[in-house]
Amino acid sequence: MLYAIIAEDVENSLEKRLQARPAHLERLKALQDEGRLLLAGPHPVIDAEDPGPAGFSGSLVVAEFESLETARRWADADPYLAAGVYDRVLVKPFRKVLP
Repeated sequence: MLYAIIAEDVENSLEKRLQARPAHLERLKALQDEGRLLLAGPHPVIDAEDPGPAGFSGSLVVAEFESLETARRWADADPYLAAGVYDRVLVKPFRKVLP
């Protein structure tokens, strides 16, 4: 089943994000290589593709996992969480309807 992992950053998270980004992307790439990643990306703080020093306010990952508990364990092991980038992480089932 698909699960949405919705994370909210702490304020001024950009520097922490940049430091933890390679490890974070490595885990996402593994999901992609396994054919389990539907989409992933950050939420810019401002209305811009590249927010520059304004940074990001959180992230969204939609991926396939065996269960809600498995998705939560994966989210709990995110390098961004360990680095103090994320303030909160919500994991919930997701049903793709379109496209």
